[in-house]
Amino acid sequence: MNHEQVIADTRDWVVKAVIGLNLCPFAKAVHVNNRIRYVVSDATEPEALLKDLARELLALNRADPEEIDTTLLIHPGVLTDFLEFNDFLDAADALVDELKLDGILQIADFHPGYQFEGTPVDDIGNYSNRSPYPTLHLLREDSITRAVDAMPDTAAIFEANLDTLEKLGLDGWRALGLKA
Repeated sequence: MNHEQVIADTRDWVVKAVIGLNLCPFAKAVHVNNRIRYVVSDATEPEALLKDLARELLALNRADPEEIDTTLLIHPGVLTDFLEFNDFLDAADALVDELKLDGILQIADFHPGYQFEGTPVDDIGNYSNRSPYPTLHLLREDSITRAVDAMPDTAAIFEANLDTLEKLGLDGWRALGLKA
């Protein structure tokens, strides 16, 4: 597995989709200021990924937010099946609790096969959470609070994303040239 290529594909997705389509209005500032840490896990089993996740949660917690505000833990070799990935999220959240980081850090999730409950696989709305590889996004609660304070109607983000993606359509998404 070529870590540089995995990171390049993920960064391309962040720039073209997450920032380019404004799927997350808070992403541009951390990207422009180089405060996103990209880490590729070589894990091939969920237990190994949990160890990598623990290491990255602790590293983010120790890091100066002005240097590293968020981490994308990309794991192309494990949990490639979306349902298995989704089941793993309970263990990931339990790890946050076990490390006594609840209320300090949280995990968002992205996956190439992301599917919201009750939607068809090819529903364009699913693409708001589709990344080139299975990815755990480690976030600082303080950063989320500041972002929410700056944009009180965060519920509108999801609706705006659906509108954007509906207008774009599957052909428009494919035209972004992202790793599928």
